[in-house]
Amino acid sequence: MTTEYTKPLPRPINEEVSKPFWEAVRRHELVMPRCKICANLYFYPREVCPICLADASETEWVPVSGKGRVFSYTIVYQAANPTFQPDTPYVWAIIQLDEGTRIPANLVECDIEDAAIDLRVEAVFEDVTPEHTLVRFRPV
Repeated sequence: MTTEYTKPLPRPINEEVSKPFWEAVRRHELVMPRCKICANLYFYPREVCPICLADASETEWVPVSGKGRVFSYTIVYQAANPTFQPDTPYVWAIIQLDEGTRIPANLVECDIEDAAIDLRVEAVFEDVTPEHTLVRFRPV
């Protein structure tokens, strides 16, 4: 981290439920919730399994590789939040992890012309403040 990060940071919907995810990201690791009842691996962390509706007490956190492919993407030319406008154009993608679940993230270290469906990617971690780390993906 070389300069002060002044952009908005992600705000978890439920901080208690998503705490293991953010703690792992801070350690530069990627973990996902998995339902102990139906074995569904999912993202985003939530209070119930999106498949069988088991509650969060039936969730275990499992490490994932951080490797996957671009499932879908868009090139952002007009940022919804003005603080991100200087970064345009940038690539916002849905990443299909090798383990099967999908996660939205910025695609970095990639010219917008090179963004493509099925592009192989890996997670990278950016410590934007002493307390906050962001997950992004870059081409492999």
